[in-house]
Amino acid sequence: MRNGPARLAAFAAIVAIAAAACSGGGTGSGATTPPAAGGTVNIAVNPWVGYTASAAVVAHVLEEKMGYTVNLKDLKEDVSWQGFESGEVDVILEDWGHPELEQLYVTDKKVAMDAGENGNIGIIGWYVPKFFADEHPDVLQDVKNLNKYADLFKTSESGDKGEFLGTDPSYVQYDEALVENLGLNFKVRFTGSENSTVETIKQAVQQKKPLLFYWWDPHWLNSQVELTRIPLPAYTAGCDADAEKIACDYPETPLRKFIATKFEMEGGAAAQMIKNWKWTNADQNLVADMITNQNMSPEEAAKKWVDENESVWKAWIPS
Repeated sequence: MRNGPARLAAFAAIVAIAAAACSGGGTGSGATTPPAAGGTVNIAVNPWVGYTASAAVVAHVLEEKMGYTVNLKDLKEDVSWQGFESGEVDVILEDWGHPELEQLYVTDKKVAMDAGENGNIGIIGWYVPKFFADEHPDVLQDVKNLNKYADLFKTSESGDKGEFLGTDPSYVQYDEALVENLGLNFKVRFTGSENSTVETIKQAVQQKKPLLFYWWDPHWLNSQVELTRIPLPAYTAGCDADAEKIACDYPETPLRKFIATKFEMEGGAAAQMIKNWKWTNADQNLVADMITNQNMSPEEAAKKWVDENESVWKAWIPS
């Protein structure tokens, strides 16, 4: 966010007040007029619908309740971090854990800073449809028991191995290393997108077809289909430090926000609002479901959520 000179800001405020006076208030019973525009906020939007839901709600509050202009920029996770240095990104709303990027951009280059937890708890793991776990409960006792059923997971693309379905390789994932280091007779295939993975999961559940895949929460799909998480060797601090030797489960991660240090210094109320912003997995899943399954645009879904949750978002706006 970049502020104009104080003189121009004062002039803009005077014009806004005069315009409101000429309109006689013009907001109708119970409505409020958003404050004069306070600048521009550039928010990175990473490629999954939960993030889209978060960004839409935050943008709606910044624009409609605080008078800012918001640019939502569709970017991969690593590119988003590069934006802190180039000045193209002010905010990352949902980081699933990138210690190497934090080291580079927060500690070394000092162009970004931790803005706190966003309230969501990120859970990444390996899953199968519940019917498969019910029929083969031994896969819940030892992940290596999946090898006994590898033939059931074969596809035309996996050859003589079972198929493990990955999603977008740019996500936080180390599935190929896990398959190798756990000695599993599976081959990872990346769908390339969340939507493709969702459709494959829905089809497998409907057709009662075995499927082993990378998945996460929060996600709206988890309330619509029955999935079972496959226990991997327990996560312990540092077990994922060497990407080539990883043989443990993914950690449960309190998701965090990061902002540009320049935005922290110049962003005023917008920067404080981002630091204040928190909501739950259930909140995100609700908005994501509106976008995905109720034919609502992100803007429409955000407005509906904001209209119905005033007590939540009001606490985000600095007094």
